[in-house]
Amino acid sequence: MSIVAIVGRPNVGKSTFFNRLIQRREAITDAVSGVTRDRHYGKSDWNGKEFSLIDTGGYVKGSDDVFEAEIDKQVELAIDEADAIIFMVDVENGVTGMDEEVAKLLRKSHKPFFLAVNKVDSATRENDAVEFYSLGVEKYYTLSSINGSGTGDLLDDLVEVLPEKEQREEETLPRFAVVGRPNAGKSSFINALIGQDRYIVTDIAGTTRDSIDTRYNRFGFEFNLVDTAGIRKKSKVKEDLEFYSVMRSVRAIEHCDVVILVFDATRGFDGQVQNIFWLAQRNNKGIVILANKWDLVEKENKTTKEFEAYIRRECEPFVDVPIVFISALTKQRIFKAIETAVEVFNNRTKKVKTSKLNEIMLPIIQATPPPATKGKYVKIKFCTQLPTPFPAFAFFANLPQYVKDPYKRFLENKLREHFDFTGVPVTVYIRKK
Repeated sequence: MSIVAIVGRPNVGKSTFFNRLIQRREAITDAVSGVTRDRHYGKSDWNGKEFSLIDTGGYVKGSDDVFEAEIDKQVELAIDEADAIIFMVDVENGVTGMDEEVAKLLRKSHKPFFLAVNKVDSATRENDAVEFYSLGVEKYYTLSSINGSGTGDLLDDLVEVLPEKEQREEETLPRFAVVGRPNAGKSSFINALIGQDRYIVTDIAGTTRDSIDTRYNRFGFEFNLVDTAGIRKKSKVKEDLEFYSVMRSVRAIEHCDVVILVFDATRGFDGQVQNIFWLAQRNNKGIVILANKWDLVEKENKTTKEFEAYIRRECEPFVDVPIVFISALTKQRIFKAIETAVEVFNNRTKKVKTSKLNEIMLPIIQATPPPATKGKYVKIKFCTQLPTPFPAFAFFANLPQYVKDPYKRFLENKLREHFDFTGVPVTVYIRKK
């Protein structure tokens, strides 16, 4: 698809406009400037023509802020990727020096760009917009991102200049969500994987505020990598924005297939990391644990084994989870991490034939039947895998109410032993035959 980038200085309404075009509240919008820090992708269409949309952080030149330099780099990358650009300005503030900087940058790119004067919701403001001719454009478009007025004229002209591209059938790709505490190295891990600075990385916790998708192809396997904002304890979530970022991360976990849980090995597998682990487990997601910054940990002979044993103790009773020790900075074992995530995805989507399942499980149940309760014996005669997106099995018994959790765990362990469900929660149901 053709790519359209929305650029401009901070707080002119780019994300509100982006959300309107993709018809979802995907980018976080707030009255605080500098909320959007990474390039953000969405899909839109107009007059039957589909295009990808990139929302960028606000462009600021000559700022001392560590984020601003990184945001500028992201804006320049977005302009490079785009076939056309929407340059957004704000009628309330008029033409600023920063707008002139962006206009210069766009002229240098030789890409078609459209000047969108935002926040024009009255006749007076329509007249105020005239001053934007000083940016050296032949035509500008007045609109209001919040109520959508004026958007149609801009889009009519925009789709006219977009190149014709081949239509590809939309496929539903597996989604791998990279989650963890703030500053655990999630964005560095994805940047190291894809070999370009797709995400802003700084030493300041909370740099990534949205959940962002990146399409990735490795080992002949294509999937979406979702970078999420770090999840903090509720007591630490102060500003509204932080709250929305945490909610977005939780939603990313709910809508993914595999959770890649990144934690800082120098800080340990603490309570907050465990909360994220249990959230993924409760949602029946595949899980891979990545101990990042392993290059900074002082090691002796058994350090890795002991650290792994400590993580598994904290994860009990769900201990059948792969743990990979990585360094996003030195790229140590990062591809091993993705290979493991692909294996976990395959385990999660695995289907076991009913005949094979009964052939293996019934003799085990016969040799070790459920304990008798109140003199009553439980008989399990048949089992089958349920048609769920994660591994779930039904065992049919004459007295299902007498089968307790320890026996269900026994059945789960036997299923894991024979069919390899590493990294995936397995649910066992006992039903009336």
